Amino acid sequence: MKRTAKIERQTKETDIAVSINLDGTGQYSVRTSVPFMDHMLSHVARHGFFDLSVKAKGDTDIDFHHTVEDLGIVFGQALRKALGSSAGIKRYGEATVPMDETLAQVSLDLSGRPYLVYQVELPKKYRLKEFDPGLVEDFFRSVVNHAGMNLHIRILYGRDVHHMLEAIFKAFGRAL
Repeated sequence: MKRTAKIERQTKETDIAVSINLDGTGQYSVRTSVPFMDHMLSHVARHGFFDLSVKAKGDTDIDFHHTVEDLGIVFGQALRKALGSSAGIKRYGEATVPMDETLAQVSLDLSGRPYLVYQVELPKKYRLKEFDPGLVEDFFRSVVNHAGMNLHIRILYGRDVHHMLEAIFKAFGRAL
């Protein structure tokens, strides 16, 4: 049985398509109109060794919130569909990933019960170019709610916000 899925979602604010092959090789094509999310989602695919295609357009002239949140919704739906009945999978996954001065830990349970623990303290009012790092929590909340996943994310320590978030996404891919 192929563990693949393609999900599309159109709203007044966004138009998103996600294709995933859980038995891939880490190939990806990610164009979200939010450059930081392109960078992060490519790490999820590469470190998770699955193939991922993401195309997204959103009302980014206003801000990135709708696009990032809807990316999480569609990614979560695609993941759940690709897992199918979940028969034969290893339900639990975890990864601890260093990135320079940062150490991130991600643990997950593909239980069908959505819950997010997000223990990440970022400097207030810090932006990565135009990206609000607080949107990452919104992304993962949408993922867990639509994938039916229990997900715990912690930064054990770190200083550079980019490194903190990148380590989280790499660890998430590896945990999957």
